Amino acid sequence: MIRIKRLYLYILQAFIPMFLMTFAICLFIVLMQFLWKYVEDFVGKGLSPIVLGEMFLYAALSLVPMALPLAILLASLMTFGNLGERLELLAIKAAGISLFKAMRPLIIFITLVCVGAFFFQNEAMPRINVKFKSLLISIKQKSLEIDIPEGAFYSEITNYNLYVKEKDKETGLLKDVKIYDLSKGFEQMAVIVCDSGRMRMSSNKKYVLLNLYHGQQFSNFQTPGNTRSTRNNKFVPYSRENFREKEIMIPFNADFNRMDESSLQSTQIAKNIAELQASIDSIRYEVDSMNTIDRKVIRGHYRRITEVIDIKNNEPDKTIARQGEDSVKVELPVSVARIDMDSMINKLSLQDKVSMYSAAMANSEANKNDLLFRSMPKIDAAKKIRYHEVELHRKFVLSFACLIFFFIGAPLGAIIRKGGMGMPVVISVILFIVYYIIDNVGFKMARDGVLEIWQGVWLSSFVLFPLGVFLTYKAMNDSELFKPEAYGRFIRKILFIKSPQKMDLEERKEIVKKIPPLSQIRIEQSMLDGLIAMDNLKLMDVVLNYKKYEYSEDVQMAALAILKERDADIQTIIDKQDYKFADSSFAHFESSGKLTIVGYLLFVFFVLVSWTGFFNIVEISYLALWFRSMNYYFLFYKNAEKKSKIYHIVITLLLLVAFPIVYFYVKRQMEKDLKNIKVTKLI
Repeated sequence: MIRIKRLYLYILQAFIPMFLMTFAICLFIVLMQFLWKYVEDFVGKGLSPIVLGEMFLYAALSLVPMALPLAILLASLMTFGNLGERLELLAIKAAGISLFKAMRPLIIFITLVCVGAFFFQNEAMPRINVKFKSLLISIKQKSLEIDIPEGAFYSEITNYNLYVKEKDKETGLLKDVKIYDLSKGFEQMAVIVCDSGRMRMSSNKKYVLLNLYHGQQFSNFQTPGNTRSTRNNKFVPYSRENFREKEIMIPFNADFNRMDESSLQSTQIAKNIAELQASIDSIRYEVDSMNTIDRKVIRGHYRRITEVIDIKNNEPDKTIARQGEDSVKVELPVSVARIDMDSMINKLSLQDKVSMYSAAMANSEANKNDLLFRSMPKIDAAKKIRYHEVELHRKFVLSFACLIFFFIGAPLGAIIRKGGMGMPVVISVILFIVYYIIDNVGFKMARDGVLEIWQGVWLSSFVLFPLGVFLTYKAMNDSELFKPEAYGRFIRKILFIKSPQKMDLEERKEIVKKIPPLSQIRIEQSMLDGLIAMDNLKLMDVVLNYKKYEYSEDVQMAALAILKERDADIQTIIDKQDYKFADSSFAHFESSGKLTIVGYLLFVFFVLVSWTGFFNIVEISYLALWFRSMNYYFLFYKNAEKKSKIYHIVITLLLLVAFPIVYFYVKRQMEKDLKNIKVTKLI
């Protein structure tokens, strides 16, 4: 008896219900998309609930390949997101179990799902496609039910126009009815006018039966032998019939007729792998047979120009050049072994040239049309081969896509550690939209012959497979994938951005020691009482923004002294007064700015001389240097006196377009701000 570990059983119990729920939701969503797309074909046709239910069943089954990968992605992401959010993944790793080992039962389960998806694609989908396509075409071909509007002509019945002024919804009585009958042609048109009537369908739903009351019928009268147009007659004879009750029958097929499914059996959607491969081989054999016949025909179309030289008594004779049925005779010397066609044609008369060129053009056009006609069956056969090969590859794509989406969703959920229906749904939808777009583009390019079949059909898998490998690797190594600090360190490492120096722990302690006690600070008692009444956050705000509130430096020192007496954490305040950090940032900006000026000048030089050989390299180099300098600029103003956001935006744009000019202005401004840090520092 196979015993499943308790951890594996717990993970399976967490994943399988989630997978079933997400699969049902995803299938419902794509089914609603299908309904929205074809709603106009279903409305107003009086389809029975059985037909509609059958249609939705086949539609749902045909949409399984679209819903299954999304369900696996969403379920795996939510399952591992929930485990991470509840710190269960952390406990599993603390127990010495790796993430891959924890994923092992789900890998086996998803593998079984992929195998089932393959057999579903190969065995069930051909039958489902035939049923679905035939039923959908039958519904599209069904006529609309008769719904005559009030106060307007209804012309959906062939050769008939009906007008009803008013309808009684309770009794179904039609009032003030007019019928224009053109079934016998315009020359023998009939018009029926009556007070009221009732309408119903025949039992076989092939006729509309109208019971009309108290009316008249007018018909154009024309003898069978009279072919003269009535438009030439000043007075047109007609017949008139009065009736109290009259029943007429109008042909109208409102029955639902199913399409014969055998017409779809020969298409690629109705075949499994063995049948597809057999069809591809047979079509290729037919193409090879057509190519063999065409080669023989082409050899018969084109004949080599032959030269016949008849020598009699060492006298020059005439050379005959044959092309098709036309022949031209010219005199040539006996010693000629090779005919110069240009000189031979130039010796012909104008009439002979015109005749020869006309015959050649007619022969070429006939050959061209014949070859074009012969190529059409081969073009159709090549298209069929592509369609069959695309369908053959798509039998395997679904299973591989399910596996890829699991190895995207499970590691991603372990990394973001967010469960529920929030972030996982957003990420899943975005990834699936990208997959769906790439898959459709690749499918159409493969079907139309733009790409090779395997390249187009497997394009989405080629794109997402590296993402799955990358996320799995990151999750196994507990990498900081969604932390901006990690990417910031990576960018600084690439661009050789140095970290500015900061005060060490001893220097920070010295600053705290040099904060004078509150008794040594001269300040008004009312101001001191107000500072003492403030909480720590308010006091920190006073220290950092005392100029904004128009306080003196004594008030700033008093607030610091109060914070020191309360043993509050003032490391943030000390960081803001870190002169060493600002001075180091300024020095790095100065050295990086000089290199950026060189990069800017090289960039301008290549633009002016239009030398495109190294233009992209120089452009990227300048942007990298500019980014490096701007990094030091913003690090400096992290501690320096704050300026407005508009100022920084304007400086950033000006440094980008005119760095050498703006650099010296920015440098002088930073020197002034650096002195202000010296004045306000706490040392």
